Amino acid sequence: MTTRRNFITKIAAATASASFLGITSPAFAREAQKQSERLLNLSPQEALTDDDFWGWVKESFTVSPNLVNLNNGGVSPQPKVVQDAHIRYYQFANEIPSYSMWQILDQGREPLRGKLADLSGCSPEEIAINRNSTEGLNSIIFGLNLKAGDEIVLTKQDYPNMINAWKQREKRDGVKLVWLNLTLPIENEDEIVKQYVSAFTSKTKIVHVTHMINWCGQIIPAKKIATEAHKRGIDVICDGAHTFGHLDYKIPDLECDYFATSLHKWLCAPFGSGMLYIKKEKIKNIWALLSNTEPDGIDIRKFESLGTRSFASEMAIGNAVDFHTIIGSKRKEERLRFLKDYWVSRVSDLPKVSFNQPKTPSLSCAIANISIQGKTTHDLSDYLFTKHRIHTVAIDWENIHGVRITPHVYTSTGDLDRLVTAIRAFAV
Repeated sequence: MTTRRNFITKIAAATASASFLGITSPAFAREAQKQSERLLNLSPQEALTDDDFWGWVKESFTVSPNLVNLNNGGVSPQPKVVQDAHIRYYQFANEIPSYSMWQILDQGREPLRGKLADLSGCSPEEIAINRNSTEGLNSIIFGLNLKAGDEIVLTKQDYPNMINAWKQREKRDGVKLVWLNLTLPIENEDEIVKQYVSAFTSKTKIVHVTHMINWCGQIIPAKKIATEAHKRGIDVICDGAHTFGHLDYKIPDLECDYFATSLHKWLCAPFGSGMLYIKKEKIKNIWALLSNTEPDGIDIRKFESLGTRSFASEMAIGNAVDFHTIIGSKRKEERLRFLKDYWVSRVSDLPKVSFNQPKTPSLSCAIANISIQGKTTHDLSDYLFTKHRIHTVAIDWENIHGVRITPHVYTSTGDLDRLVTAIRAFAV
């Protein structure tokens, strides 16, 4: 407990003294410390449902009080402390742009790299800061040395931007795409692994694993797949867009060779911020997407040759990491799963209702996908928005059809009661 208390105190102190710009409100930092320390006296279950703490979290955001946003799977809002940091950095950058950006703000990238590496559980020399998962994964997909006939295993349920990138390599270079068509949800990890392994051959060079299927929230056992792939000399790319800042893990836990995520999703960092991880010994194998003086070198920074970028967005990532750390990765994952289970359990008895996410806790967290017999996906999503002002998204992708519903840490049980009332009225 003493270690935990000291940790939280250090986090709050660091937040209070954010930088010479005075980015973060000292009042916010004091309240964050107070809320975090109070949780130390609660059991895990009490902390999970503590209305005072989660009410404080909700108040830390500037989300609409009238419209319930349950499409956080697309992009997440930022807490006010991150917005304020972003605005201040942006204003500072505009004072003398070429000086403020390149000689002042740019100097913050290495400390930020270290902060992200600490959160990720890896070396700073394995982390590149970029704009989103698409950019990171494209850097890998187009940077790999592959030749005609090399096989890549992927699924039809992967994210479209990644599918299109692989199709471009297929069209340009003649690589062979080996498709899996997953019938989701799947409740057994070994069944998922078996499907991937069954597609491996002596020509397989890469397996592309989406850690969490964005359409329905199915968690794919990336580590187990990676273990089997490495036995056969196959490299592993992991799309972590929906799990970083959502699930409690460290990137090396997945045993993947390459990983990318969007920090503007579950970490609640500024829009257009992302992170690329490449295992240290693999960096030399990937050509820089945007060329560098050493595009085939061993320095992870070769993937940051973006030219002029938003330094304000980049620097405010650090504030998002601080806010995430105050909540805690494990507590955050447990709360998100609790919120999903809260509303799902209250409509599961309806005879026309079915779900496209697993029931197994280890295979599902915040994201759920609901279908109602006799209704289209748009029937339900339109009804929720027009009649109840609840924002969701209709999913019709391959064999997945339903409305994706995604709460976040600022979502209250009251918001979900509103959802439950609406679904029960619609599914008659």
